[in-house]
Amino acid sequence: MTAVEPIAAEAGRDFIRDIIQADLDSGRRTEVITRFPPEPNGYLHIGHAKSICLNFGVAAEFGGRCHLRFDDTNPTKEEQEYIDSIERDVRWLGFDWGPHLYYASGYFEQLYAWAEHLIRAGKAYVDDQSQDQIRETRGTLTEPGTNSPFRERSVEENLDLFHRMRKGEFPNGARVLRAKIDMASGNINLRDPVLYRILHAHHPRTGDAWCIYPSYDFTHGQSDAIEHITHSICTLEFEDHRPLYDWFLDNLPVPSKPHQYEFARLNITYTVLSKRVLTTLVRDKYVSGWDDPRMPTIAGLRRRGVPAEALRDFAKRIGVAKANSVVDMAMFDFSVREVLNRKAERRMAVLRPLKIVIENYPEGQTETLDAVNHPDDPGAGTRSLTFSRELFVERDDFQETPVKGFFRLSPGREVRLRWAYFITCKEVVKDASGEVVELRCTYDPSTKGGNAPDGRKVKATIHWVSAADSVPAEIRVYNQLFKTPAPTPATFAEDINPQSLEILTGARLEPSLAKIPVETAVQFERQGYFCPDPDSKPGALVFNRTIGLRDTWAKVAAGG
Repeated sequence: MTAVEPIAAEAGRDFIRDIIQADLDSGRRTEVITRFPPEPNGYLHIGHAKSICLNFGVAAEFGGRCHLRFDDTNPTKEEQEYIDSIERDVRWLGFDWGPHLYYASGYFEQLYAWAEHLIRAGKAYVDDQSQDQIRETRGTLTEPGTNSPFRERSVEENLDLFHRMRKGEFPNGARVLRAKIDMASGNINLRDPVLYRILHAHHPRTGDAWCIYPSYDFTHGQSDAIEHITHSICTLEFEDHRPLYDWFLDNLPVPSKPHQYEFARLNITYTVLSKRVLTTLVRDKYVSGWDDPRMPTIAGLRRRGVPAEALRDFAKRIGVAKANSVVDMAMFDFSVREVLNRKAERRMAVLRPLKIVIENYPEGQTETLDAVNHPDDPGAGTRSLTFSRELFVERDDFQETPVKGFFRLSPGREVRLRWAYFITCKEVVKDASGEVVELRCTYDPSTKGGNAPDGRKVKATIHWVSAADSVPAEIRVYNQLFKTPAPTPATFAEDINPQSLEILTGARLEPSLAKIPVETAVQFERQGYFCPDPDSKPGALVFNRTIGLRDTWAKVAAGG
């Protein structure tokens, strides 16, 4: 992978940045240290991209730093593949953590020592109840919980049992370590939360050194404190966890006191961002993998040809808010089109070829025409196209009996070939079944470059490729994975769009497209933006549609 220089997101005004500025102005903080703390149990998605841009962005804006820390406390779901993919995605987005790469598992000894500290202080105990029993006695939003019968164990007994838990003397689920806080608290998170569970499982980094693992709540704040994080930024679902976050920091000899701030997570139409659902989509083969271009994962978007700049621009446009809302997918598409329209070079590709023969063009003759690579960027230069007697045009650009408003090829009508000549359809050739298989045309040699010296105009310009040197390709046309604007985790399988992928074989492309780097989007003129897929190889090109030139899917979804 090509190295990406670290960048800073452009500064904007939002409540997180206002808080940081106020902290610095008041002297409560003298530096800004943030972190992005993913759990390596899957690939990152577009919602994580928002968090990455926020955490790395504010750190850069205020002259601080952002850590990448893996919350690797659940070995049954975590894999090195996910760790590698997360690092790759963060770098691809344009951010760099420098030397500040950390793992929660690197703090296991310290967390264990702090758990013992709570036990000695009479603020934690070993509970022999099962997970179901703990859940049943936890209470409800309107009723207090019930104290565990093991809540008043002595410090000595709790320490002994906790040591034996670590030594592996008990099976999975036999005991847990719980904080002793308040079973009648109005905040259920404070009703003696579980700190450690017994789990005999091999850990990707610590191997078999541990058979007890800390909970997320017990790990998160203390990890922030160890790293001297100043602003612990997370999504709104953790707002009710903040009192517990603070309780641990207040009751442990931590080296620093971070503060947690919550912002609205990303919800986007036609998309499900539940990690559980995304895992199911991959496991049950609704998609080809985590990097399937229909997936909202960063890897999937990259494979589809979405540029990193578009994700950063999208994150900036939607901003940072305190209240949850749903963002229309059209806003993301707008960011993608804005970047690609500005940066993607133009090429010609015929997705559903129809052969034309220019009868008055000499057989065996070819000529080279110049085509501009980008209409708004002279620095992008030009490329050469081969023009010959036999060409391919788009099948949709011909109607034998044209409907009202159709101005492209039809019998007797003249159109412009992009960068080439005016041609006129003279004859339609059909096969035995009546299907149109070839058009016989003539061209006007005086219109080279696409302009008539006599000033006559045509109403349509169509694209083309030479039959002799164009290259064959498979085209994968991607639409939304879900057919409804608001799919839910509970019913996602029913909402899968059966038209999310259309595969076109037999497409013909300009020869230059055989040399485009994988995942680099180009504009197929009049078609949309496309990029080579990693499956692509010489002689067997595969291109993915990144996005259309305009939002046609919205009309399809609405029945238009």
